Amino acid sequence: MADSAARLRIGPPTTQRNEPPLVDPAFIAAIGRKYDVAERDARNRALGQAGDELVQAHERQQLAAARREDLARKVRWTAQEDGDGYGYDIASFLPDGRERLVEVKTTNGWERTPFHITRNELAVADARRDDWHLVRLYDFARTPKAFSLRPPLQAHADLTATSFLAALR
Repeated sequence: MADSAARLRIGPPTTQRNEPPLVDPAFIAAIGRKYDVAERDARNRALGQAGDELVQAHERQQLAAARREDLARKVRWTAQEDGDGYGYDIASFLPDGRERLVEVKTTNGWERTPFHITRNELAVADARRDDWHLVRLYDFARTPKAFSLRPPLQAHADLTATSFLAALR
């Protein structure tokens, strides 16, 4: 994975607004009938972990390249080591020692493939604006590419509620 991290370039987000190819509704309906929620969740979890692992290696490599091996050794995959409720996946550093909190969003689709973000991640992004970074990995299965977004995320993306918690009165 270290070789892949050395090749990962995190660039700016795309500025061109384009649309993906149209998908045949009959094809989508056929997929819907064969939909296995548990299998999809397992695939998404594995994809997310692979993306986190790549970005963690990249963070360590960047710090080592800046001659900050001391900080590179302290980079933590918090989502794996401490739990998934921190609002970021990787606790890293900038070469000057300041914290760099990295939330990783990974898909196999193109750069404009929608991704999910939790209310907690948005809250941490807002509270820790100077430290929080979203690294968006896409085309992961073929040739991983990435860009970075900084808060407020509403300046870069349309945020749409996709589920609600219902509590009885």
